[in-house]
Amino acid sequence: MDILTWTYVLVGLSFALYIGIAIYTRAGSTKEFYIAGSGVSPLANGMATAADWMSAASFISMAGIIAFSGYDGSVYLMGWTGGYVLLALLLAPYLRKFGKFTVPDFVGDRYYSNKARVVAVICALFISFTYVAGQMRGVGIVFSRYLEVDINTGVIIGMCIVFFYAVMGGMKGITYTQVAQYCVLIFAYMVPAIFVSMQLTGNPIPQLGLGDTLSDGTYLLDKLDGVLVDLGFNAYTAGRKSTMDMLAITLALMVGTAGLPHVIVRFFTVPRVKDARLSAGFALVFIAILYSTAPAVAVFGIYNSIETVAGQRVKELPEWVANWEKTNLIIIEDKNQDGVVQFTPDIETNELIIDKDIMVLANPEIARLPNWVVGLVAAGGMAAALSTAAGLLLVISTSVSRDLFRTFKPSMTEKRELLIARISAAGAVILAGYFGVNPPGFVAEVVAFAFGLAAASFFPVIIMGIFSTRINKEGAIAGMVSGLVFTLAYITYFKFGVNLFGLSPSAVAADHWWFGISPEGIGSIGMLINFVVCYVVSKFTPPPPQKVQDLIQDIRIPRGAGQAIDH
Repeated sequence: MDILTWTYVLVGLSFALYIGIAIYTRAGSTKEFYIAGSGVSPLANGMATAADWMSAASFISMAGIIAFSGYDGSVYLMGWTGGYVLLALLLAPYLRKFGKFTVPDFVGDRYYSNKARVVAVICALFISFTYVAGQMRGVGIVFSRYLEVDINTGVIIGMCIVFFYAVMGGMKGITYTQVAQYCVLIFAYMVPAIFVSMQLTGNPIPQLGLGDTLSDGTYLLDKLDGVLVDLGFNAYTAGRKSTMDMLAITLALMVGTAGLPHVIVRFFTVPRVKDARLSAGFALVFIAILYSTAPAVAVFGIYNSIETVAGQRVKELPEWVANWEKTNLIIIEDKNQDGVVQFTPDIETNELIIDKDIMVLANPEIARLPNWVVGLVAAGGMAAALSTAAGLLLVISTSVSRDLFRTFKPSMTEKRELLIARISAAGAVILAGYFGVNPPGFVAEVVAFAFGLAAASFFPVIIMGIFSTRINKEGAIAGMVSGLVFTLAYITYFKFGVNLFGLSPSAVAADHWWFGISPEGIGSIGMLINFVVCYVVSKFTPPPPQKVQDLIQDIRIPRGAGQAIDH
């Protein structure tokens, strides 16, 4: 069968599986809709958390950005992986013990204020919509290539699928759908990586193939360095970002992870605090499989693409180039009319433009793997994008129905709350589709902005809310607002200032960044502002009520600690 037929078969079967699970696990109560009835096993929750966590940015875009950024792309690996460890060890067990469904729920009760709850809802919506924009963009990219439709049509198809199982199944349907999606995406990611590693180095383990030798005895990374230097680029293994920016981006991604509302809510779907810790451990193992493979996929992809395109005659280019040119995600323009593709760092002479987001998806075609592998990767990319999109949409609907409507209408019936949650999810799907059609950047970049917003708004008030009894509602509100506004303003100015404010490109160039920190890393500064403002305002305002202080002590200290044992 050809690529298109295999894609229809494998994507169709996976979609049928997801929809079947959504129908079978349809939520019948608000508890099932919000947290799957707290009845998910640690193993299943670990797989669902991994799928929720490994979004289109991880599956589709992370290897692409590493492929084109080289050493600098390692910030995404370090930040996202380290951030999950931070979340699992430092926050998840305490939040689970606190017993609230959502981050705004925690903020509202911990800071004994509906104003704080509303501010947290606004932060959650900003983060979730920014994040979901990247997922819907990933959905559109997959459909545009493999189903031979334009990206906008692909986004609309993805909206319909997510609408069905997110609105019907809620967290219960999403959880078990994500278990299936994890199995699909990890199989789809590893199979081509193993094949290409065998082709290039003879080593079936991609992580080891990355540091292995080619058939001519040259180390793969040394060969790639030489190829890029010969073309006029920096060596692949050489860093170009400043140390300050590397540190800031890594920190923003790490602490942003710990503030992501759609990941935090996963730890409420298990029965006990012990299960939350156990599922976090399972999830880390499942995540590590993909994350440790991503650098190898990046190197295999960029090496093969340069070898098969750069310096080749335009009329003799491989079939994969023509396939991806149809999507406008790869562009070849023979500027000097010599019939040969020139790949250079100079924009005036460069004749090859490759979208970072296609590297993983195009990798099997570049390596001339069997057609079924190409179709499998399409199914995996869809699974990654849809799993995270569903989780984010649930956070959005929960924030509206539970944290807003329930706050101002506490007498609302459970049936009405469930209806509002489903309507909110439907509205969120439509808005997410708009952002997918008009994304503010490529997938990993957009997701990095979401992490920065989470770092600047949620992380400080969550961490201080757990480990300090002195931080009060005034401090929390002031900290969240200042951190979010600063980070959002910085990103908007430096990423979109040319279009929004009519600024000259030089005014928003990298040499104007504060302390040399890029918009992707500015969340770390926003986080520090949040911490300082929160602490200072709390210092000069009344402390929290004694019952709140006692509650904080209770969630931190295990029951029975310090009690003597009678013999």
